[in-house]
Amino acid sequence: MNEKLIMTVKCPDKPGITYAITGLLASVGGNIMESQQFNDAETGYFFVRIEATVPGGLPTIENAFAQLAANHGMEYQIAEADKPMRTLIMVTKQAHCLEDLLSKTREGRLPIDIVAVVGNHETLRPYAEFYGKEFIHIPITKDTKPEAEARLLEIIEERNVDLVVLARYMQILSPELCERLAGNAINIHHSFLPSFKGARPYAQAHAKGVKLIGATAHYVTSDLDEGPIIEQDVARVAHDDDVEELQARGGEVERIVLSRAVRWHAEHRVLMNGNRTVIFS
Repeated sequence: MNEKLIMTVKCPDKPGITYAITGLLASVGGNIMESQQFNDAETGYFFVRIEATVPGGLPTIENAFAQLAANHGMEYQIAEADKPMRTLIMVTKQAHCLEDLLSKTREGRLPIDIVAVVGNHETLRPYAEFYGKEFIHIPITKDTKPEAEARLLEIIEERNVDLVVLARYMQILSPELCERLAGNAINIHHSFLPSFKGARPYAQAHAKGVKLIGATAHYVTSDLDEGPIIEQDVARVAHDDDVEELQARGGEVERIVLSRAVRWHAEHRVLMNGNRTVIFS
């Protein structure tokens, strides 16, 4: 039985990399369905993403691919294309991003399996339970943060979570937790930063008469809101838009940007390139 696999590779660029990968696939009867690659002249690294059907699936090639990777200094991943990514969503009180992810997942528009929703307030429990998802309340204060993060890690391990999504989760993760989740946690924030930091950014932007608002989805790092960017978008606003209208338009952009980032990550289309990303869309 053929199984569709997704292979992603990052390695120092040199002749013969693509040939080596495609040759290995051909040797086991694999059939390439889609292939994308990128050579970064600045860093000297080569990136490739291949979708292929392989008789017998992952067990057919995993040992041979591991040897190939060792020979060429590859960082690689092989995933089953039809297996939804096990995802944990973290929230505080704003519902728009959570509801969008829950709705699109139920409609089959996101290749993820939402295993639970974690909130530091009870506010969004009804949203999670409406969609049949467990809501786990982990209250957090300055004094209880270590215990709260330890409980979060227990949940991640117990449920074999592959991806954590901060859907307007309004808490700063510790450097230790950021390191533990590196490359597997996505955050969303408005794109006013660093111009309008702190409380009520839309009110600050309105007071300054901005004409563009936007959102950025990025990987979580210990550098607050400065992780590798996955996706961004903007919307125009007018002089007669009030703060509430800015917030509404900003929320819509946040929904779109976050769901794109989650989908691309879950489809293994995002490869890390230092503090940047390569997106095979």
